[in-house]
Amino acid sequence: MGTYDGYEMTESILDSAKHWSGILPQWSSQFETERKLSADIAAEFANAGFFRMLVPKVYGGLQVHPLEFIEVLKLIAIGDGSAAWNVMIGSTTGLLSASLPEAGAMEIYAANPQVLTVGVTAPSGRAERKSGGFSVTGRWPFGSGCQNAQWISGGCFVYENGEPVLDLKGQPEVRFMMFPAEQVEIEDTWDVVGLRGTGSHHFNVSEVFVPDQHTVISGSRASVSEPLYQFPLLGLLALGVASVALGTGYRALEEFIQLASNKQPTGGSRKLAERAAVQSCVARSTADLRSAEALMKEAVVNAWCFAERGERLSAELKSSLRLAAVNGTHSAVAAVDRLFEAAGGSAIYSESVLQRCFRDVHVTTQHIMVAKPIYEVVGRVQLGLPARSML
Repeated sequence: MGTYDGYEMTESILDSAKHWSGILPQWSSQFETERKLSADIAAEFANAGFFRMLVPKVYGGLQVHPLEFIEVLKLIAIGDGSAAWNVMIGSTTGLLSASLPEAGAMEIYAANPQVLTVGVTAPSGRAERKSGGFSVTGRWPFGSGCQNAQWISGGCFVYENGEPVLDLKGQPEVRFMMFPAEQVEIEDTWDVVGLRGTGSHHFNVSEVFVPDQHTVISGSRASVSEPLYQFPLLGLLALGVASVALGTGYRALEEFIQLASNKQPTGGSRKLAERAAVQSCVARSTADLRSAEALMKEAVVNAWCFAERGERLSAELKSSLRLAAVNGTHSAVAAVDRLFEAAGGSAIYSESVLQRCFRDVHVTTQHIMVAKPIYEVVGRVQLGLPARSML
């Protein structure tokens, strides 16, 4: 074991993340071409424990500290953004294990320590209550990692006798439904500008029966009473997205420094690194990335102090997590944009890592968990207005 910001960390998984950070670049072109993570690499990630980082120990998971979770994702993203995105989706979907009925968690997670579960939280499906479960029909976009998964989940509005079921707050009930992969049809739709290797295709099911033990009510409190599971699923998901963006930013910084140290612009007498504007660009980009990462860690540590006492996180703490995530993502974008521009024409060629970082980091901003409207959600809380459910 080692320490990280005062917390005990699992050296083996951090070492694995550092290892993969160094060797993933050799597969980036393959991931982009095939538009998915290769099955072999996904299996290696499962063996390393990346997908069970957030699964409770009682079900065979690693149950890591959130600081370790974001560090692992950042390190893998330095190697390849699409690979890190797959790890982010697999690990955050694993959080469902802490809220599933025990029989379901044992069947899906404990029975197979190498299991990869992925899914989409958006309620794009319809679940009709039946005896012992639900009949589910739906179609979901952005099914990252679905081609390598053994279980795939999707959010659904719940109905009974054709009428919407309401929760205790009078809102439509949403449940996450978990399907064995063989019950799911994957549609070949993922042809995009960035994060091409994530395999985020649409998927659908039609009148599939899902037993109660394979469902989780959205927003329900975890049945495992450990500090990690006091954190909101959406908050950890947002931090995961931001960690991928930050890792992409650090990779762009590394690549730019190497380029600037060797490139002598056409008609120039000095290398790019000798230009004052370039030196300022590197410093500003470093500050963007490191300050954003520091704010994320601060928000996590503050929330963890309450979670350790078994307390549910307040709206203020949840909003701080979300603010740190959206700031981290957009700070990474600012850094990458600045570096891409400073690199000049060298960055536009397909073999340039900078152009891939540019494309990948801009795709992260389109995720609803870190989109710019989150600033408004957080601002409401800071202004003393009622919090919205997106926290």
